[in-house]
Amino acid sequence: MKNFQILTLFIGFFVLYSCKNDPNSTLETQKVLNEVSQIDANFGIVIHGGAGTILKKNMTDSLELAYRNKLEEAIRIGHDILNNGGDAIEAVTKTINILEDSPLFNAGKGSVFTHEETNELDASVMDGSNLNAGAVAGVTHIKNPIDLAVEVMNNSDHVMLAGKGAEIFAQSRGIELVDPSYFYTEKRYQSLQRIKDKEKTELDHDTKVSFSDAFIKDSKFGTVGCAALDKNGNLAAGTSTGGMTNKRWNRIGDAPIIGAGTYANNKTCAVSSTGWGEFFIRAMVAHDISALMEYKGWSLQEAAKEVIQNKVPALGGDGGIVAIDKDGNVAMEFNTAGMYRAHMNAEGELIIGIYKEE
Repeated sequence: MKNFQILTLFIGFFVLYSCKNDPNSTLETQKVLNEVSQIDANFGIVIHGGAGTILKKNMTDSLELAYRNKLEEAIRIGHDILNNGGDAIEAVTKTINILEDSPLFNAGKGSVFTHEETNELDASVMDGSNLNAGAVAGVTHIKNPIDLAVEVMNNSDHVMLAGKGAEIFAQSRGIELVDPSYFYTEKRYQSLQRIKDKEKTELDHDTKVSFSDAFIKDSKFGTVGCAALDKNGNLAAGTSTGGMTNKRWNRIGDAPIIGAGTYANNKTCAVSSTGWGEFFIRAMVAHDISALMEYKGWSLQEAAKEVIQNKVPALGGDGGIVAIDKDGNVAMEFNTAGMYRAHMNAEGELIIGIYKEE
C-alpha cells in the first residue's frame, strides 16, 4: 500500500507540473488532483437492523433471504455514495432511508404500535467533523424521520424537536409527511394485540408482574442505524426507530438521544445503538464507547465489548451497537441472540450477519 501511495503522489505532482503554465487548466488540474488524492483514501460503512431474540429456528428461508437482501441493498447505497467521494452524512441518511421504507424493520414503514395503537417515531443523526447533531421524537406523520433529524441539525438552532412542533418544522422544510395509516402493517398490529392479550390475562389472574416486565416481554428491538467513514476522514452516525411495541405515555427511548443511541466524533468513532433503550440511556452507550477510546486509548473493539458485554448487562439491559472508527475499523457488538447487521469496507468486501454464531 505504501508503494501505491507514493505512486499516486507522483501522478499528482506530474499532473500539476504539466499544467502549471496553462492558466486554462487550473480547474481541470484541481479536479484531477482531488481524484488522485482519493484513490487510496480509506472509508467504510456499517449498519444494523435491530437486535433481539433472533433465532434461526424461528426464521423461514424466504424471510431470512428478504432480510439479507434488504440489508445488502441498503449498505450498497451508502457504500456507492462513499466510493464516489460523497460525505458520511449523506451515506448514513440514504442508507437508513432504505431501511425506513421497508416493513421488515422497526423504523419508518415497519414501525411498531403503541398501546394506543398509533405509531410514534424517533430518529437522530450526528456529524463527527463538528459534533453537530439533530434529533426528532414522537413524530406520527414523517415518512422518513432520519431526513427530519438532518434538517434539525442543518437548519435549526436546536438539537431535538418532538411531536407536533417537530412536524410543523418538517412542513416548513418541505419534509414528506404521510397519513398515519401509512405505517400500518398487519404483522406489527398483531404483535401488539398478542402483548395486550397477555397483559390482560396476567391482570385477570392477579399475576404479580410489574408493568415493566409485561411491557418489555416479547417486544422486538428493530431499530435501524448506520455509521460511516468517508474519504475525507469524516465520521457520521444515524439511528431511526418506531420504539417499543406497546409503549405508553409518549415513551422515548435511546434512539433520538445523542450520546445514547447515536454519537460521532472524528477523534474516535461513530456509533449507532439498538436495544433496551432505558438502559442505553442510563449507560450513555454510544458516547461511552467514544470516551473509552479518547480518554483511555482503547481500540474500538475493546471499548464496544466493555460497554455492550459488561456495562449494559450489569444494569439489566441488552442490545447491541454498530460502529466504525477514524481508521475504518468496525465493531458489530451485541449481547442478544442476534442482530441484523452488515459491513462494507473500502475494498468493497461485504459481510452480512443475523445470528450470533455468524
